[in-house]
Amino acid sequence: MPLATLNSRFGLAEQLKFVAGPGGLIFAEIDNDFGTAYLCLQGAHITTFRPKDQDEPVIWLSDYAKFAPGKSIRGGAPVCWPWFGPHATEAGFPGHGFARTVMWEVTASAALASGETEITLALIENEQSRALWATQWPHPSRVELNVVVGKRLKANLITTNLGDSDISIGEALHTYFQIGDIAEIEVLGLGGCEFVDKVGGVNRRTQDGAVTFDGEVDRVYVNTEATCVIEDRRLKRRILIAKTGSRSTVVWTPWAEKADKMGDFGPVVANEGGWRRMVCVESANALENVVVVPAGQNHTLSVEYSAEAL
Repeated sequence: MPLATLNSRFGLAEQLKFVAGPGGLIFAEIDNDFGTAYLCLQGAHITTFRPKDQDEPVIWLSDYAKFAPGKSIRGGAPVCWPWFGPHATEAGFPGHGFARTVMWEVTASAALASGETEITLALIENEQSRALWATQWPHPSRVELNVVVGKRLKANLITTNLGDSDISIGEALHTYFQIGDIAEIEVLGLGGCEFVDKVGGVNRRTQDGAVTFDGEVDRVYVNTEATCVIEDRRLKRRILIAKTGSRSTVVWTPWAEKADKMGDFGPVVANEGGWRRMVCVESANALENVVVVPAGQNHTLSVEYSAEAL
């Protein structure tokens, strides 16, 4: 849909407009009394969010992120759907599914009475996605992302089964949070949870107290609906990550060596770089927590992100 049409149909005076961004991609720019955010229509990808009472963004975007059609963006809140991680049987299929690299369609927007701004996008079969639906996900279904921007960021990832048999989905909001320094934070809320540790060989362990960081971390915590808190001593704040419809939480940092190989975290010099300013705490349904959506029904994964002073 052309920019002029998007702004005519879904733009909101002084709150929401659609703009051309880097790499020829289209973004929704949201700015209200409480917060600001950008959302890329490719992937329905929230790239930034900052409450106006915070000096720093809550959601991190790499200064070296690459913007191009069909390519994932480093940072923000990528949508992983309809599977999380590698495909269960097809090694050639993209990791984390195809939803984050194809165009979504704006279906609604609203200026809410609360002063918040709402936008809804849907991943609908089109010329770009038709082959992906046919070869990688041959199931009649619909996925939508509803986002509300204010002092808090709220997002609902909604999967509707349009077929006549059950479908099984893995999913996540793979959110990168902005922090002062990875070595100076703790993630609370996962004590006592079982997790799959993907670093140094896959094995299962139980979390003892807060999650802290002194090297690469890649963990899938299972069977947990807990709210997580990032306590950030350097920025003197805590980020709260509340969720429903999610039974897994993923915690990830690449650390220096892996970030250097990835190329879109920026240069790693003297153990410094963009990777030190982010941590992923992802609300997900993965491993044994994949979701079965019965025929004709839907499933919603909801998150709410907020920040407060320590």
